[in-house]
Amino acid sequence: MPNQHPTETLSTQTKECRDLPWNVSTVAPGKVIRGAGVLSTVAGEVANLGTRPFIVSGNQTLSLSQESLQPLFQSPELHPVLVSYGADCCEASLKALRKAAKEHNADLIIGIGGGKALDTAKLVAHQLTLPVVTIPTSGATCAAWTALSNVYSETGAFLYDVALSYCPNLLILDYDLVQTAPPRTLIAGIGDAIAKWYEASVSSGHLQQTLIIAAVQQARVLRDILFQKSAAALQSPGSEIWQEVVDATVLLAGVIGGLGGAQCRTVAAHAVHNGLTHISGHGSIHGEKVAYGILVQLRLEEMIQGNQLAASARQQLLKFYAEIGLPQKLADLGLGNITLGELQTAAEISLEPNSDIHRLPFNVALEQLMAAMVSTTAPNQLKIKN
Repeated sequence: MPNQHPTETLSTQTKECRDLPWNVSTVAPGKVIRGAGVLSTVAGEVANLGTRPFIVSGNQTLSLSQESLQPLFQSPELHPVLVSYGADCCEASLKALRKAAKEHNADLIIGIGGGKALDTAKLVAHQLTLPVVTIPTSGATCAAWTALSNVYSETGAFLYDVALSYCPNLLILDYDLVQTAPPRTLIAGIGDAIAKWYEASVSSGHLQQTLIIAAVQQARVLRDILFQKSAAALQSPGSEIWQEVVDATVLLAGVIGGLGGAQCRTVAAHAVHNGLTHISGHGSIHGEKVAYGILVQLRLEEMIQGNQLAASARQQLLKFYAEIGLPQKLADLGLGNITLGELQTAAEISLEPNSDIHRLPFNVALEQLMAAMVSTTAPNQLKIKN
């Protein structure tokens, strides 16, 4: 008889996930539908998940969402209601939305909008144990994919993130809808997505688990795609190459977080973003602050480790940022008149004990981080030793 080997099952579901009445995963959405104009064809897919959708959108995209979702509102199978999440993905908004969703007898949550609308919808669904559909209106983040929500104060300061029990049950990526967003949003999404390589390679490049190796290598592929295609994509919105870049910022960036998990997700770039939200409010958007944070991280690697590769990478990014319009310094984020006290506040929050910045392979002092934050465009002064 052949040897009997025990069967090992790789599960992407938590215990809570397995208890739910639908198939879910923390790695990837249950289904992805993408294409130009696909919103007009998805009513049946939505109805498979629930017939009383509670739709969460942002104030700025409320009228656009109403127009874009007309096929859902007109479907006899569906009885939706559309609401704004308010000022931010904050505790007060979440509490009000949970109450309103219960009053609607919602059996499905739909998020349509940018990252904060999608994070809000996912977290409300998680808290109410309901399926969730995400419909991004821009290419600014991978929030439509991930099993993660960030929670902010009512003034836009980052407070904490929540690991969710499942990725969205359905992700609908309609290129026609995304094309209505300002170009600035896709540029920011490029900044947010390209950070995956610079953060994952530092936090997880040495690890041997197969899926984390895959995530790190996908992050490298994502970086290369964005280097090669971003400029051309931004010149021709709606084109095939533009769609490929949207796929990269919304979908492939999400794949990396799904495969690699929290360990592979964020390091100093996102930590700096979190600190900046406490002094910049809504003056710049997520991916812009993350893009600047990459330069800060590389600057720390130069200053503290004498890392020549980091110095070269920073110079390469500065040229790329200049080409597509990403911020290179604090002034580009509207913080040209930042005070020393404000800079210290942002740095202190970035260095809090639970901050992702501590995934760097070296310790960072407050003064070092502050110095890096004001020298992101410094010339490369490191010399390769013979």
